[in-house]
Amino acid sequence: MDTQASDTAAKPFPWVPRWRTLLSSVAMARDPIGNLDRAHAHHGDTVGMHLGGVRPIIVTRDPVLAQHILQKNHRRYLKSDLTHGLIRYIGRGLLTNEGADWLRQRRLIQPGFHRQRLAGLTRLMQAAAEEWTQELRTRTAAGPALLDIHEAMTRVAFRIISQATFGTGMSEAERERLSDILTQIQAFYVRTIRQPYLRPWWHLTGSYRYHDALSQELRELVRGYIRRRQAAPNSQTHDDLLQMLLDARYEDTGEPMTEDRLLDEANILLLAGHETSANALSWLFYLLATHPQEAVKLREELQAAGLANRPPAFDELSRLPYSLQVIQETMRLYPPAWIVDRVAQEEDEYQGQRIPKGTLFSVYLYGLHRHPQLWSAPNEFRPERFAPHAQPPVPAYGYLPFGAGPRLCIGNHFALTEIQLVVLETLRHFTLELPPNTASVPVPLITLRPPHGMVLRFLSV
Repeated sequence: MDTQASDTAAKPFPWVPRWRTLLSSVAMARDPIGNLDRAHAHHGDTVGMHLGGVRPIIVTRDPVLAQHILQKNHRRYLKSDLTHGLIRYIGRGLLTNEGADWLRQRRLIQPGFHRQRLAGLTRLMQAAAEEWTQELRTRTAAGPALLDIHEAMTRVAFRIISQATFGTGMSEAERERLSDILTQIQAFYVRTIRQPYLRPWWHLTGSYRYHDALSQELRELVRGYIRRRQAAPNSQTHDDLLQMLLDARYEDTGEPMTEDRLLDEANILLLAGHETSANALSWLFYLLATHPQEAVKLREELQAAGLANRPPAFDELSRLPYSLQVIQETMRLYPPAWIVDRVAQEEDEYQGQRIPKGTLFSVYLYGLHRHPQLWSAPNEFRPERFAPHAQPPVPAYGYLPFGAGPRLCIGNHFALTEIQLVVLETLRHFTLELPPNTASVPVPLITLRPPHGMVLRFLSV
């Protein structure tokens, strides 16, 4: 057998030598984005490497291959154990589930995010936005206030998703504890993926036991909220996502979800529903602080729509298209889900190249969104890219902030509405500035977080 021909067939894409990825595994764990960008600049849009120096993985920023994996041939590609490993900590919900069971759950939950339900949840979002601006008024009463924007937006986004999920009965201390648990679990889980050679050490030091205990605490806290709702008098009405989950019935059996299923789906809503929005809001405020002319345009749009002195209602958001363009451009530069994984369930072919069963792919959304052949001035903040009839148009499968195909994020409209309301309510009352020496290097965990200590200055208008 021709060994060279065999290797070519097995590895159709260029590969970084295994010894090099092993030697650079610590650097990759510290700066995955910088290392991936350099690998793509050197090897092209699709490149093979070894995760943690151990596991073969193909990373791509090719929009055609992304569409092949996520949409055209999606049945051949499921999420890998890199995502499924989260089941250990947050359960088997829409984010981590697969196959027919995932589809059944998706169909059951989808109505909870339809336009009519979203209009009702908007009131909760607006109340949280007003609570946030009231906090800012207190902080700025004696002059400009400095805030760690990610810490602030995490509280705001978790307040929104917790109230949208469980109603208004959760205390601030309970919200902070749930958010802290989810943050600790996420950070630890990402380390286990990027540095698999440390797993024996984490077993020895009890890190796995500690995070398993956090997971159990999370489940018991959420279980308590579910049982309190179930025990509430029937006369009480609730227009939130938990009630939607409780009321939902499977078409084939007419039965409701089990308590454990409810727990899994509620945990996913809490994790995905606050993490992505908190990150997007943080990066958006950072960009507005560094591009004050864009904040001026947003206020002018509010003024032109007659909304300078009151918050917009849900049906009025469509009259504020520039604010949506600003959000879309923010999520291009800083996609909350910056990379997604899939594994081939059967042999496949892409542009004449064989893809063996078991091949692990990562679609590098951050690289896709800043691809120099897809976007002009890809690292610049230009919201007008997303204007109607903009030229050049948004590249097909070059912009995937909520994923693509059947696994498109179920809460994408919820997130966009929430971000729009919080940003507009803030800009009605405050201006933003960027203090000198503010840290701004992204922290890529499961989502793309701002660095700790990304401080902005808020001033009353």
